[in-house]
Amino acid sequence: MIVEQMYTKCLAQGAYYIQSEGEVAIIDPLREVGAYLKKAEENKANIKFVFETHFHADFVSGHVTLSEKTGAPIIYGPNANPDFKAYIAKDNEEFKLGKLTIKVLHTPGHTMESTTYLLKDENGKDVALFTGDTLFLGDVGRPDLAQKAASITQEDLAGILFDSLRNKIMPLGDDVMVYPAHGAGSACGKSMMKITQDTLGNQKKMNYALRADMTKAEFVKEVTDGLQAPPAYFPLNVKLNKEGYQSIDEVLQSGLQALSPNDIERIVDQQNAIVLDVRKPQDFAQSHIPNALFIGLDGSFAPWVGELIVDINQPIILVVAEGREEEAVTRLARVGFDHTLGVLKGGMEAWKAAGKKLERLDSVLASDFEKDYDAQKNKIVDVRKIGEFQSEHVVNALHFPLSNIQNEIENLPKDQPFYIHCAGGYRSVIAASILKAKGIHHLIDVQGGYNAIKKTTLERTEYVCPTTL
Repeated sequence: MIVEQMYTKCLAQGAYYIQSEGEVAIIDPLREVGAYLKKAEENKANIKFVFETHFHADFVSGHVTLSEKTGAPIIYGPNANPDFKAYIAKDNEEFKLGKLTIKVLHTPGHTMESTTYLLKDENGKDVALFTGDTLFLGDVGRPDLAQKAASITQEDLAGILFDSLRNKIMPLGDDVMVYPAHGAGSACGKSMMKITQDTLGNQKKMNYALRADMTKAEFVKEVTDGLQAPPAYFPLNVKLNKEGYQSIDEVLQSGLQALSPNDIERIVDQQNAIVLDVRKPQDFAQSHIPNALFIGLDGSFAPWVGELIVDINQPIILVVAEGREEEAVTRLARVGFDHTLGVLKGGMEAWKAAGKKLERLDSVLASDFEKDYDAQKNKIVDVRKIGEFQSEHVVNALHFPLSNIQNEIENLPKDQPFYIHCAGGYRSVIAASILKAKGIHHLIDVQGGYNAIKKTTLERTEYVCPTTL
């Protein structure tokens, strides 16, 4: 028996490879399916089933492509209604995989089709639980993503989720391993643990949502409390996962076209394309194409793309470090951004050589910020999340979270220069690129963010542990 978690950190997403007697099942695959095909080939095995726990909102699954390439059926639990050919399993239905058995446990609540898959060994013993977004480590799936009408509320879904957990999952043995679809950093939950697999017994001790003495009313209140609005691309990804999508091979063919500086100017003008710069923050700061949006590959790239570029059909042109072109197009496609039109050939050196206009972002070390900051003349804009800011911040700092920065233009400091920072220097450059494209140029990025500022003598608020907020 082989059970392997294939985890993708930038999406905080777990796909699963299960093998027995030369037969393989894949659960919740990523859109690019080569890794699963390669692993099965190396193991001299055949992919027999493609299981989906639900219609994912935060990424485009590889279920359609993997089924086309292998002939393996796509399997959903009850209530699923995809537009493509799939097998809709019944609650408690079982599938044989070599000497193993995979049992369907319908666990609605996160979505109405949400299903958990229970793996049994050759002796019928429960071994592992693949929970999708029903049960995370330290949390459960948010119940506000599947509201299709006023007839069902997030409170209704939370109540359904409570019953699913109590009736289907919590009665299982404490030694059963829990393998969720996501870990810390995903927007599909609120407070996931950093570990990516755990025993059910430990989760019964550590996960607030599995408290044995919890009432349904308490569960509903705790699960729905503090939910932030989901990223705009979530329903668009659900649509792709339900209706199907074009091959990632076609997306790559289009997205990897080499474009000259003149090509880029023409496409931006004619198709209203976004120039997306995915290099390192300080490379962007030193020089970039005017009005380019910065979201670096070396960070939470795909989630921030989905958060900040509202329309997944927006044409995109990439500025990327040499050798990372395919990575950039692939990672955009993972979250449904299939309309990359090409990549600046030769990078920024080609742009400079063509004599095109350049812009830069003023950026200083935290030590220089400490020396030059004048509270009478300068403001500080903190773009971290609400919890980060409430935990501690520079005294008198203004707070505008990156996720909402585009709606705060009128409230930003006017006329005089202001400093901008996040936690480590990634999000602040994203925010700065947005603001510069809106015509706000009197800003100065603090390199290293709050982590570097803490090493200075600038006055800060007293630290409060985020768990107590």
